[in-house]
Amino acid sequence: MSAPLALLAAGGTGGHLFPAEALAGALRARGFEVDLATDARAARYAGSFPARAIHVLPAETVRSRSPVALARTALTLGWGLVSGLALMRRLKPAIVVGFGGYPTVPPLLAARLSGIPTLIHEANGVMGRANRLLAPRVSAIATGFADIFTSEPGLAAKATWTGNPLRPAVLAAATGDYPPLDGRLGLLVFGGSQGARVMSDVVPSAIARLDGDLRARLTVVQQAREEDLARVRAAYADAGVAAEVAPFFSDLPARMAAAHLVVSRSGALTVAELAAIGRPSILVPLPHALDQDQAANARSLEKIGGAVMMRQEAFTPDALAAELTRLAADPQALTQMAQAARSAGTLDATERLADLVVRMARGA
Repeated sequence: MSAPLALLAAGGTGGHLFPAEALAGALRARGFEVDLATDARAARYAGSFPARAIHVLPAETVRSRSPVALARTALTLGWGLVSGLALMRRLKPAIVVGFGGYPTVPPLLAARLSGIPTLIHEANGVMGRANRLLAPRVSAIATGFADIFTSEPGLAAKATWTGNPLRPAVLAAATGDYPPLDGRLGLLVFGGSQGARVMSDVVPSAIARLDGDLRARLTVVQQAREEDLARVRAAYADAGVAAEVAPFFSDLPARMAAAHLVVSRSGALTVAELAAIGRPSILVPLPHALDQDQAANARSLEKIGGAVMMRQEAFTPDALAAELTRLAADPQALTQMAQAARSAGTLDATERLADLVVRMARGA
């Protein structure tokens, strides 16, 4: 008897692909075959994904409300649906699981029309647009945050809180204690998988405003876009601050574990990793997002005392310098923030999600 197939569908960002990758590993350990359905953009970044095969379906994100753009998106998604129906007939998966992003829409709708069990995982504190479209149509919903459907009983009835699946590197980093505050203060700065210009604009300028004694205690690790590297490195050199600046860190979970304080965006996986590893943070949600998902994510840590949220319009060098000065002067506050963040960690999220997938695939 052949192994059951789970078809995972994910958009082209780390926030979609990383939890899908974690689930793929757990399902393979349980005797499932795993395939990945995505679009052409994501396929370029999915070479290490633990899948038997990667299937590229036509997909398009809603980028504009103009009639021409909406028509183009509808046509592309329609063609993706036709391709998805053919894929379902060929593969006959036991279940199709989506992780957000418009590339998940064609395979999930095709699975629904084919009578195959469907599950979506919503990583954020509020539902994204693609998942919002799919939610009424799928068999079940898994959530990274509890109680996101408190005002929607119809969706709440088929929702299960699992937490956000974490990569093995994050789970390994989560085993360590908060590093001792022995005079040194390690600061980690990043802005998501593609970087964020605001971090390069604000953080070095804020650190240049700090008292000289505090600057001497600081060690900074900062992700910066290629076009910002030279000016960020020069700013830290001028301020006399030891800094490592690079466009990408492949060992980010380990660097998070080594830090005393993190300054970052508040994507769902970033928040989940901060909680699992237990590190205090200053979170700057991505502004102008239609769903305001990053603000909801940041609030989840802020309300339990694990993070400080700074809206981008208030994230100025002076304001950040004041916040860094306050936290650096109170080691106990940093330790308490670390403990609060860790209290929200869900280290077994991958297994909880895998349990749900297996039950659905077996019709339990």
